Amino acid sequence: MSQRRLPWFEKYRPRSLKDVVNQEEAKKTMEDWVRRWLDGKERRALLLSGPPGTGKTTMVHALAHDYGLELYEMNASDVRTAARIREVVGKALNQGSLFGFRGKLVLFDEVDGINVKADQGGISEIVDIVKEAKVPIAMTANDPWDPKLRPLREACIVVQVRPLKNRDILEVLRRICSAERVKCDDDALKLIAESSMGDMRSAINDLQLVAETGPVTRDRVSLLSSRAHQYDMFRVVDMVLKANTVSSATAVTRLPSFDWESLMLWLTENAAVAYSSSVGALSDAYDNLSRADVLRGIMVSKQEWELMPYLLELMTAGVALVRNKPKLPFFIRGMRFPEKIRLMARTREVRETRDRVMHMLRTQLHESSSTIIRDYIPLVRILAQRDSKIINTLARALGVSEGSVKLIINPESAEGQGE
Repeated sequence: MSQRRLPWFEKYRPRSLKDVVNQEEAKKTMEDWVRRWLDGKERRALLLSGPPGTGKTTMVHALAHDYGLELYEMNASDVRTAARIREVVGKALNQGSLFGFRGKLVLFDEVDGINVKADQGGISEIVDIVKEAKVPIAMTANDPWDPKLRPLREACIVVQVRPLKNRDILEVLRRICSAERVKCDDDALKLIAESSMGDMRSAINDLQLVAETGPVTRDRVSLLSSRAHQYDMFRVVDMVLKANTVSSATAVTRLPSFDWESLMLWLTENAAVAYSSSVGALSDAYDNLSRADVLRGIMVSKQEWELMPYLLELMTAGVALVRNKPKLPFFIRGMRFPEKIRLMARTREVRETRDRVMHMLRTQLHESSSTIIRDYIPLVRILAQRDSKIINTLARALGVSEGSVKLIINPESAEGQGE
């Protein structure tokens, strides 16, 4: 890819820690850590935590550059199983470094993307590798306080990478405009910085999009800001939980990427995490979420969508403005991905297969799903227990696999297959 077409976020990525803006405490900790490793005085790994776009991965790359280390990077959420992690990292550690490097630095990116149940020992394998490591290992995570990562945290030095301030982002945007010879209004750059909410990558991507399609003016940036920011759900939940007024809590409903059904699941999962120290706050939050869920049921079943404003206020302001609300820290520890969404994602293929077979049964038997489930499935299940050939016969008649038929007559197998 030519420099002209290289995404500006990559083109202007800091190559040295000295070029990373306003992360002085994190940079000092990282440098002290790698020096101790090189002197043989450190064995722990480093875990960088913070919201997306704050430079966690960039800082590890810069650290490797500054200390002459060959960086071996692996996205932990892509290579998940214990066997695969051991295989990939083993190759990296057993191969010699390229000419000119002082040693190696291994990076596990996005370790919080590993699912403890679904990913077959991935977390415990990384912990074992950290304990055995003869080279420094760094990791990144958006949410290192997830309970599943506790064994990993205990083997690491945790470093908080904070969202950048608007002035820091503005400084970088001005520098890029100068380097690219882009004429821009300073008010437009300030609006991009404000809209980014501390996410440098988002701000630079927005600047490039505006600059490559016309002049960088406040009016054009306003159009961009009103259309497209895809907010990380952890950030949206954080915004709701920390809101102190009705208007600030309900502001998330105006985000372009707002998904009220997902937010309800996320708040249901994480209100208990944020308000664990206050019974009153916890009670109010879940009372209002339950009321919102009642409205959701009425809206869906009776198509009374005019109730939506009340539902949105209950699930945002109703969760934020609670009795005895505790003072929430800058980073709420333990916020997690809703288990219901994880389960639905893991069992999607199973459910689609089951629905397809049920459709075929309805078509051939000319019966409703409820009748098939009540009258036919129990009979087939009894017959299959007496003669396993029944499953094969039914599968051939429907033109599906035996496994698909088993999903219908033994629905509990869907959960087992999804794990």
